[in-house]
Amino acid sequence: MRKPVIAGNWKLYKTKDEALALIEELAPLVAGVDNVEVVVAPVFTVLPSLPAALAGTSISLAAQDVFWEEEGAFTGEVSPRMLLDAGASHVIIGHSERRQYFGETDATVNKKIKAALKGALVPIFCIGETLEAREAGDTFKVLERQVQGGLEGLTETQFAPVIIAYEPVWAIGTGKVATDEQAQEAHAFVRGVVAKMFGQTAADKVRILYGGSVKPDNVKGLMSCADIDGALVGGASLKGASFASIVRFGE
Repeated sequence: MRKPVIAGNWKLYKTKDEALALIEELAPLVAGVDNVEVVVAPVFTVLPSLPAALAGTSISLAAQDVFWEEEGAFTGEVSPRMLLDAGASHVIIGHSERRQYFGETDATVNKKIKAALKGALVPIFCIGETLEAREAGDTFKVLERQVQGGLEGLTETQFAPVIIAYEPVWAIGTGKVATDEQAQEAHAFVRGVVAKMFGQTAADKVRILYGGSVKPDNVKGLMSCADIDGALVGGASLKGASFASIVRFGE
């Protein structure tokens, strides 16, 4: 059994005080949930403020990005060691917004994943096709390229901690959601690519999350699919009640 992961990507929202207020609201709502791994990903400036607030909860802390060097003349970047120092245990890598607005490529994603793993961070590795790619029938081609490019050079042992998040770009923040069938088809395909790269055992163990306008009213259908192991949640993670409802999808 793969333990589900529900991760909240707060994107460019929440100051320190706002983040602390959200954790104060969220923590009691997910208390006692031990069959789901819960992760929140605030902006860099908020990270160091949250470990104390999360102490005694089962909520893990993620960063939204990372750089591949430990230190150096890289203005504006943050290294894996610095994220660990700030209290993070996970990091989102290759989100479509990073790819779209900030020039992220499969090659830079690969370097970041390797750096995160070396730095003892759990990568949440994002993949997903654009609307143009889906309409052109290229969904599987794009996903295969992204998975192979992002994970190139890893051994099965190195790959083991990685979490994959499939987010069709056309469903992020648009209110559109892939149907359960579309999402399951993509997840099963990605698991097949992992099997070819690292073997069936690794493919059976890897957790693949769905992202893209996940809300309390659609999470149950998505989570009923055989190859969907959780969700990467955007807007609905910014309010404690809605995020807690997603975390408690099985109740």
